[in-house]
Amino acid sequence: MSTDRIAGAPISWGVCEVPGWGHQLAPELVLAQMRELGLAATEFGPEGFLPVEPRGRADVLAAHGLSAVGGFVPALLHDAGHDPLPAVDRELDAFVAAGAGTLVLAAASGTDGYDARPELDDAAWRTLLGNLDRIAARARGRGVDAVLHPHVGTMVETGAEVERVLAGSTVPLCLDTGHLLIGGSDPLDLAKAVPERIAHTHLKDVDATVAARVRAGDTTYTDAVRGGMYRPLGQGDVDIAGIVGVLEAHGYRGWYVLEQDTILTAEPTGEGPVADVGASVEFLRGIER
Repeated sequence: MSTDRIAGAPISWGVCEVPGWGHQLAPELVLAQMRELGLAATEFGPEGFLPVEPRGRADVLAAHGLSAVGGFVPALLHDAGHDPLPAVDRELDAFVAAGAGTLVLAAASGTDGYDARPELDDAAWRTLLGNLDRIAARARGRGVDAVLHPHVGTMVETGAEVERVLAGSTVPLCLDTGHLLIGGSDPLDLAKAVPERIAHTHLKDVDATVAARVRAGDTTYTDAVRGGMYRPLGQGDVDIAGIVGVLEAHGYRGWYVLEQDTILTAEPTGEGPVADVGASVEFLRGIER
């Protein structure tokens, strides 16, 4: 793994699309710290973090010496009365303008946040899977690869739901090592089982004891994040080195995005989130060495 394939994500600095998530840092600070850490690129972050205008978004990243990976786009995929393509197309305008290659889709629940979600019947699942393939085809036609991000609190969270996507759709996956573990999958086992379906990677390390409490319903996802469920790489219970090794051995040449959800209560008085991201960067550099 080359370190020029390590990218950042604004959520590692607490910048999130969920209303009321926490204190939101200024993009100038976040992007400058990414560059100081030696990161090559970043995901876009939530709407409003970077300029809405596609060319302006590209210009801001270029001014900080960062390439654009793409970004996380929650989309309502299971509602037969809602067409997600127009909103996705608007997002793709910015991807194309910035030369970003990866649309990271999440199957949104239709409610704010990630602490609750509805149950889907078979008809809703057929709609969801069909929309995944439609969006992937549209993105591909515009030179962008769409991937599905299994994510706590979305319609694709559990191991069974991931398997349903693999069986019923052709869309590749974003291997998010944290969300998969919290949802009940083993990310290392998944990487071994379907390396050909993994086109993007979000690296998180997780306190497995806290993750089990989320899975059991004993605490919410948001409270677990606030309590430090995510750890710098190498300091939790995910076999990050093993996962990277499997992916590289199977020819993976995509990004490794440091994307560890964080909640801030105020502007940091000390180093702040950059310290944990820096520790994760050093861990990955150690794997490369």
